[in-house]
Amino acid sequence: SYSYERIQKIREQYIVPSLRMYYKKPLLLHQGHMQWLFDYEGRRYLDLFAGIVTVSVGHCHPKVTMATQKQLARLWHTTNIYMHPSIHEYAEKLTSLFPDPLKVVYLTNSGSEANDLAMFMARLHTRNFDIISLRGAYHGGSPYTLGLTSLGPYKHGVANGFGCTTTMLPDVFRGPWGGSHCRDSPVQTVRKCSCSEGVCHAKDHYIEQFKDTLNTSVPKTVAGFIAEPIQGVNGAVQYPRNFLKEAYRLVRERGGVCIADEVQTGFGRTGTHFWGFQTHGVVPDIVTLAKGIGNGFPMAAVVTTKEIASSLDQNLHFNTFGGNPLASVVGAAVLDAIKEDGLQKNSEDVGTYMLLELAKLRDKFEIVGDVRGKGLMIGVEMVTDKDSRCPLPAEKVGQIWEDCKDMGVLIGRGGLYSQTFRIKPPMCITKKDVDFAVEVFRTALQRHMERAA
Repeated sequence: SYSYERIQKIREQYIVPSLRMYYKKPLLLHQGHMQWLFDYEGRRYLDLFAGIVTVSVGHCHPKVTMATQKQLARLWHTTNIYMHPSIHEYAEKLTSLFPDPLKVVYLTNSGSEANDLAMFMARLHTRNFDIISLRGAYHGGSPYTLGLTSLGPYKHGVANGFGCTTTMLPDVFRGPWGGSHCRDSPVQTVRKCSCSEGVCHAKDHYIEQFKDTLNTSVPKTVAGFIAEPIQGVNGAVQYPRNFLKEAYRLVRERGGVCIADEVQTGFGRTGTHFWGFQTHGVVPDIVTLAKGIGNGFPMAAVVTTKEIASSLDQNLHFNTFGGNPLASVVGAAVLDAIKEDGLQKNSEDVGTYMLLELAKLRDKFEIVGDVRGKGLMIGVEMVTDKDSRCPLPAEKVGQIWEDCKDMGVLIGRGGLYSQTFRIKPPMCITKKDVDFAVEVFRTALQRHMERAA
């Protein structure tokens, strides 16, 4: 292909500058295989970010590749005005993984589009308008979904968010309330609490804040509430146990529907369950899917009830590319690979192992404030010190991040202050890979401490 220098020049001249590059010297990648990526000079990197939590079963997974190649030679596209077998086969296979009454699917092309449609459905079905989201949430970058997204760096200076209200994020590490038993994770915060078994004062406080939002910031009836089971872009933030269950009840009392954004948590990534909402003991009214659904192929979905889906019947609602033959075959192949390769169980086993190994680094290094997550949805939050929980400055986090890349490990970053490392690898990662990654991270932390000294 072109030289590194020529590609850089083309990018500067022709690619929009808002598509920012990771790393001081951006990576030029040429090949991927399962959990590995290779750059233009043949260097190999362990991919712990999976194309921003998108490569679910592995780069160029042979089963997905083979199914795609076969369909490429048969039929690419028809639009939804005709029937073709693969959309029907995929719809049946996908909805079989959901509890009743979530049995109707609308296929789209991206997570933003799926959340956009979920908002539209909620408003049409309830005939209410206001939708609540959590601060720190990322639900898309389209003009409609930006109202739900509550992270400053994604906000542009244009009108957005009409009918969208944010409420306090129940973050048991950084928020005002939290303790040592709050979250569904093998690793708890270093904060202490006196809660007895089955009691969580932090959850109670955050629910009171949610009630306050309902009583002060929205009408008596609402269209809905949307939340990620674990916040993704904000750094794998987990809520106290039973928070979502109580929040769902309160929203339904106001006539609203509950939307689970499974764009990052779905398809077995959390390990113990196939869908993130199942870890909270709730059944949403609408579920949005994207990213890992296609292992990198641009596809997404909204799964809901027949009653809510019928709200679109009053007028025409059409999607040119959603559910095309190629996308449907890719989606089915991804589901097959997850099942046949045992990737949900692998996420639980390897993810738990990684969380516990990273917790050892938290205990050793003062700047590692929190290790959290479930399965292969992991966040490591960096702080100046554990007592203050002040975010480690972005430039210092950046140097640790660069060191990890130079040693062959790619990690994401997130959080309001870009202070949290996001670890969400392809679900085929092994414990041997974890040992390598943790040793690289330990070395990068040690180098930081030496620089600071």
